Amino acid sequence: MTKVMTKPLHNHFGVEVEGIDLKTVTADNLFPELRLLFEQHSMLLFREQNIDENTHIRIAELFGPLENRDAMAENKDIPFEIPRVSNIKSDGTLLTEQDLRLLDLQANMLWHTDSTFLPIPALVNILTARVIPSSGGATEFASTRRGWADMPASLKTQFEGHGLWHRLSHSRARINPELAASHTMTRWPDRCWKSLWRNPVTGEDALYIASHAFAIDGHDSPDQGASAIDDAIDFMTTPERVYAHQWAVGDVLLWDERAVLHRGTPWPYEEKRALDSICVSATEADGLTEMRL
Repeated sequence: MTKVMTKPLHNHFGVEVEGIDLKTVTADNLFPELRLLFEQHSMLLFREQNIDENTHIRIAELFGPLENRDAMAENKDIPFEIPRVSNIKSDGTLLTEQDLRLLDLQANMLWHTDSTFLPIPALVNILTARVIPSSGGATEFASTRRGWADMPASLKTQFEGHGLWHRLSHSRARINPELAASHTMTRWPDRCWKSLWRNPVTGEDALYIASHAFAIDGHDSPDQGASAIDDAIDFMTTPERVYAHQWAVGDVLLWDERAVLHRGTPWPYEEKRALDSICVSATEADGLTEMRL
């Protein structure tokens, strides 16, 4: 097995992979080593890649099936398009402050895990920077694997043996009621997953939580569950536990959706920002079977 050179991004999780051109990665060349690093460290950074859309898709497919939310929602074949996280409209102008699409971007500034509300949750998000503003617009990350390991027993007992209920409109309601009520946010039924996702490779548990989580299954009081969810996220995202990535065009950052929380940060909205994001759906080999209730 090839020795891939890395250096830490944070003392809790994440590594920067050095000297790798993602265009050369295939199922047989380097991907097995990168997949093991992914399982061990939860987040991988590749700088100065400048990958095109075809390479972005090809790398994602090495991890598993592409997440196509429109096809999943409609239960029919809809061509996959790379989702763009951006304030740039199709005509090149910028979203206004009250545009629901900009408010949705601001909802992503809550600590979250992608796709917890979907019938098939995500394994990995592969994000690359296309356009960056002059300031702001960082993405922050925190490990829910290390966070769970360090969590006080009194808080852990709120989650052990329970499921967590997730609803996309729950997180959006914290930003804007009109956004929360839109069809894109309400088309997904409430979803319940076990609270702990065990990595089938390393055997480590991570708290599977998000701003979309609104209740803990089996708790007598909904308010008690909601309070424990907020307390757990707060504990795992204290400043010393957070890695903040300052984007450069060409950066590729991928992370384990089973074990990492993330959030965006503001930037001057009169400036353009665009990141391309591909999520890959988890499979039975990734521990999905054990997460079902």
